[in-house]
Amino acid sequence: MAATPVAVPPAPGEEPVLKRAISRNVLLLFVVGDVLGAGIYALVGEVGGRVGGAIWAAFLLALLLAVFTAFAYAELVTKYPQAAGAALYVNKAFRVPFVTFMVAFAVMASGLTSAATLSRAFGGDYLSDFVDLPTALVAVCVLGLLALVNARGIGESVKLNVGLTLVELTGLLLVALIGTAALLDGVGDPGRALEIKDGESLVPAVMAGAGLAFYALIGFEDSVNVAEETREPQRDYPRALFGGLAIAGVIYLAVSTIATMAVPTNTLAESSGPLLEVVQLGPLSVDTKIFSAIALFALVNGALINLIMASRLVFGMARQGIMPAPLARVLPGRRTPWVAIIVTTAIAMCLALVSDLSTLADMTVLLLLVVFVAVNVSVLVLRRDTVDHDHFRAPTIIPVIGIVVSIAVMTSKDLDVFWRAGLLLLLGAALYLVNVLVTRQTAQIDTGVLQAVEHPERD
Repeated sequence: MAATPVAVPPAPGEEPVLKRAISRNVLLLFVVGDVLGAGIYALVGEVGGRVGGAIWAAFLLALLLAVFTAFAYAELVTKYPQAAGAALYVNKAFRVPFVTFMVAFAVMASGLTSAATLSRAFGGDYLSDFVDLPTALVAVCVLGLLALVNARGIGESVKLNVGLTLVELTGLLLVALIGTAALLDGVGDPGRALEIKDGESLVPAVMAGAGLAFYALIGFEDSVNVAEETREPQRDYPRALFGGLAIAGVIYLAVSTIATMAVPTNTLAESSGPLLEVVQLGPLSVDTKIFSAIALFALVNGALINLIMASRLVFGMARQGIMPAPLARVLPGRRTPWVAIIVTTAIAMCLALVSDLSTLADMTVLLLLVVFVAVNVSVLVLRRDTVDHDHFRAPTIIPVIGIVVSIAVMTSKDLDVFWRAGLLLLLGAALYLVNVLVTRQTAQIDTGVLQAVEHPERD
C-alpha cells in the first residue's frame, strides 16, 4: 500500500496535495451515497418492533439528530478543509494524544460493528430467498471472503460510489413504487402509520426507535474525507451535506411510511429482510429474488467499505507508532495491511457470532454518538482558533443541542449495548497503554494518522 499523503494546507502559490476534482453535484451524490446504505434494507422492521407502526417518526427524529451534528461538520470541514475527520478536529481542539486516539479507535470500532451488522443481515431473509443457511455461519464466511478481497486491494473511486448509489437507490424507489401501488389497490392500512407500540408512551418509543433508525443515516460524516479534493469546499460542502441529508431523509421517510402502511408491523419486525414483505404486494409486485439480489449487493458492499476503513485506520495508527508495530505490516506485492486486516476481521467475526442484528446496530450508533459528542464539543472549543479564510459558521446553540440530543439518544440504549461497546473501547485503551509501555513514550499524533481513513482503497 502506498503511503497516504499527509493533508496539510498548501502554501500560497502551491498546488493542493490532492487534486481538487469533485464538483458540487458529484459531492452531493457522494453524500447521498454515503447515507443511502444497507441499513434501511435490514432495520425497518427492527425499528417498527420498538416504536410500533409510526416508524417514520423514529426516522424523522434520527434525521434531526443527524442535521444537528451535520452543522458541526459543515463548520469544521470548511474551516479546516483537509481530508480527515473527527479525530483531526478533536486533536486540534484538545491536543491530548490519548483522547485523539480513543476517538479514532471509536470510529474504527463502529466500522467493525457495522460490518458485523451487515454480515448478519446478509445471512437473513434476503439470502434465504436463494438458500437457507445458519445466519452466524454466513456472517463469518462473508467477513472472511471480504477480508480476502480487502487483502487483494480495492480500487474504488468516487465514480464507483455513485454507481453503487444508483443501485441502492433503485431498490428503495422500487419499494416506494410497489408499496404505493399496493396501497392504492386497497392493500394495507394507512392508519397504522400513526400507531405506537402497545404498552409504550410516545416519547420513549420514538426515542428508542430513533436510536436504531440513526444507523441508517450514518455515513454523512465520511464525506469529510473528500473535502481536500472538492473544488470549492467552503462553498460547496455545506450545500452538498445538507442537500444530501435532505434527499436521503425524504427517501427514508417515504420508504418507512409506505412499508408500515402496506405491511403489518409485527410482520416487518419479525423479518430480517423487511422490505421483501413490501415488494411482493399489489399489482406491481416483483420476483423477490430480484429485490433480494439488490439488497445483498448493498449489504456486502457496505460491509466491505467498513472493513476497509477499519483495517486502514488500524494500519495508519500502527504506522504512526500509537498501536503495536506488527499491525503496520503489509503484504508483499499487494501492499495491503494484512495483519491489520486479519485482526480487524477477526474482531468483526467475534462480534457477529456473539451479538444479534439490532444489538450490533445499536453498538454502531452508540460508538458514533460518542464521536459526535466529541465533534460538537470540538466545534465550540475551536471557536477560539481563527483562520484566514471565510467558512461556514453554525449558530452556537446548534452544537449545544447536538450534544444534548446525542446524549439523550444514548440513554435509550440498553445496558447490554453499553457494556459491549465499552469492552471494545477498553480494548483500544489497553492497546494504547501496551504500546506506550513498550515504546516508553506517548506517541504524538499528527495529521498523518488521521489520513488513514482517507480513500483507503488506494493500495
